[in-house]
Amino acid sequence: MTAEPLSADGLLLRPFEDADAPALIEAYRDETLRRFTRTPVDDAGQAAYWLSLQYDGWAAGTRYAFAVLDAGELVGNVVLKRGTPGGERAEVGYWTAGPARGRGVAPRAVEALTAWAFATFAEGGLRRIDLLHEADNHASCRVAEKSGFALEEIVPAFPPYPLDGHRHSRKWLDGGERRASQ
Repeated sequence: MTAEPLSADGLLLRPFEDADAPALIEAYRDETLRRFTRTPVDDAGQAAYWLSLQYDGWAAGTRYAFAVLDAGELVGNVVLKRGTPGGERAEVGYWTAGPARGRGVAPRAVEALTAWAFATFAEGGLRRIDLLHEADNHASCRVAEKSGFALEEIVPAFPPYPLDGHRHSRKWLDGGERRASQ
């Protein structure tokens, strides 16, 4: 599956490209981003590996990663993870590059990805998208709330995550989406 670029209130979301490698390396220099991600991107080899994971995910139908661009600059990543293609559940993940934080990048990108995911996969059975984060990641809690994801439960710590977490969700019910505010 290939995706057309998505727009999100001034942002452009498109599948990653090899040309994004230098911007990925730069984004991953940020300690906050590194704290909440598991795959390091310190050099060209690691960037190529990270990009290959995204390409493989698209090909397998299990991971749909989008580069988030603002005025042509990589400012984030948003991804739909489907452990089982065709399954009822998926997970959204994201990160925002350090210089772009506080500008509403993550909520706009998560909102656009969620709308795309339900438009693309609801007919095939997708009914719920979860957003998970560690309980001490207050910024991610705000992103979830701004993106219409309701807090569903506290998730006990489980390796590799040392702290309890939050699971927020948006659901597709009766042919339409139910947001946290509904």
